[in-house]
Amino acid sequence: MGFIEASGLEYRLPDGQVLFHHTSFRVGDGDKVALIGANGTGKTTLLRLVAGELTPLDGGVRVVGGLGFMPQFIGSLRDGTTVQQLLVSLAPSALRKAFAAVEEAELAMMQSDSESMQMRYASALADWGELGGYDAEVEWDVVTGAALGLPFDVAKYRDVRTLSGGEQKRVVLEALFRSDAEVLLLDEPDNYLDVPGKRHLEQLMAASRKTVLYVSHDRELLAATATRILTLEAGGVWVHGGGFRNYQEARAGRLERLDELHRRWSEEHQRLKDLVHTLQQQAKISAAMAGKYHAMQTRLARFEADGPPPERPVKQNVRMRLQGSRTGMRAVRCEGLELTGLTKPFDLEVFFGERVAVLGANGTGKSHLLRLLAAGGGDGDFHEQDRHGSPVPHSGTARLGARVRPGWFAQTHARPDLAGRTLVEVLGRGDGDREGRPRGAAMSALRRYELHGQADQAFDSLSGGQQARFQILLLELQGSTLLLLDEPTDNLDLHSAEALQEALDLYEGTVLAVTHDRWFARGFDRYLILAADATVREADAPDWGLA
Repeated sequence: MGFIEASGLEYRLPDGQVLFHHTSFRVGDGDKVALIGANGTGKTTLLRLVAGELTPLDGGVRVVGGLGFMPQFIGSLRDGTTVQQLLVSLAPSALRKAFAAVEEAELAMMQSDSESMQMRYASALADWGELGGYDAEVEWDVVTGAALGLPFDVAKYRDVRTLSGGEQKRVVLEALFRSDAEVLLLDEPDNYLDVPGKRHLEQLMAASRKTVLYVSHDRELLAATATRILTLEAGGVWVHGGGFRNYQEARAGRLERLDELHRRWSEEHQRLKDLVHTLQQQAKISAAMAGKYHAMQTRLARFEADGPPPERPVKQNVRMRLQGSRTGMRAVRCEGLELTGLTKPFDLEVFFGERVAVLGANGTGKSHLLRLLAAGGGDGDFHEQDRHGSPVPHSGTARLGARVRPGWFAQTHARPDLAGRTLVEVLGRGDGDREGRPRGAAMSALRRYELHGQADQAFDSLSGGQQARFQILLLELQGSTLLLLDEPTDNLDLHSAEALQEALDLYEGTVLAVTHDRWFARGFDRYLILAADATVREADAPDWGLA
């Protein structure tokens, strides 16, 4: 049995901004509850509070049952962590300490092979076994087999950074759902997963008796898995007792009720104030009215102390203005292009104004193709460099047409050129085709993307969704005529994803987008499929390789 109870939570950012207050909810045993809300409202923070990584300013959280937590950064690990260390990090605290003791003893033995060091190592191994370490390794063998197709003994020393984002996610998901933890917290578990991976996650959640609180922006996943919806907005939460399919109607109905409650509260507030004023005037004339006047003052004070109904959330109004312009008829032309080690040679023509979705399983070369085009394409058998200096090995040719200016949206949001720089600083200095802007103009642009509140924050301190919106703003301002979008909706909240779709509908230019978002993919003209057998073909409808 596992459940979560949160009562009266309040949390403030270091700058004093209140993320949420008086926040209470319960996630019952076996429930699969989706936590949704606009980017930057505090969804990740709320999960970290439940996990015990952060301390609330007020209120508390009670978790009954063992707890497993998948942080948002899983999928973008680029440090020296090994697969074994990643799996150990998900284990209970006692097992983590025992593993650390084994590693320390091994290191000490490398420096001194004395009898005391050998005894220390033997003792550490004994503690590891007594606490279930060897049983865990048996389970991890099943995990790495399911996620990577490798036995644990082969996979354990592999650096996590050599795994794709989807592989990192699958390793952690397999470990958590096979663990003894009765409560799971999953922060965007579907990011980086291809569609077969998302379907597998949906099956894991449906078959599991665990209690799961998770953040996701994937409409299809939400519709398939959520038993209830927890919405974080207006500094608090509210719960929709049904699934996601009728969530929008339920939210619209709630907003109408809030409007009515606020209208009634305002009317009653004004009526009480008018009565107090009237009785005050009467009390000046007749002492007999003084009692009624003071009683009405008390009633008004109590009414105001109880406060108005819950705050009505401010309507999101993200306005993206992707412009583009005319280019040559052929925007992209590939002849005999082979992404080394990933695809067989293929030809491709993309014409001005087309919307082409690039589909395929993780590791088939989709991001490599966009990176090559972002670098301006290439002729012959050599390695083009992308904007981060990483080579894109290929043979054959990839050419961009006349007046085609590529703009690239990076999947991992890894932008060393933006690290440590505030948003107004980035916009103020300009870059390449993007001119610098004075602070007033920069703030105006940020306001359209609802980023004006983060104007003086560094790019790397933003939430994933805020980083995504800022990258799209940069594409808008640089006037790209070819948009190369690598999983653009992964971190966008529901409204921002819709705003992007609307902007692309109006965009005068060409779009190639890698996506595993089944909702987003429906809006494209045609589909380039990078198959698991290294072939590349075109299709008129999405093909997710599920057959």
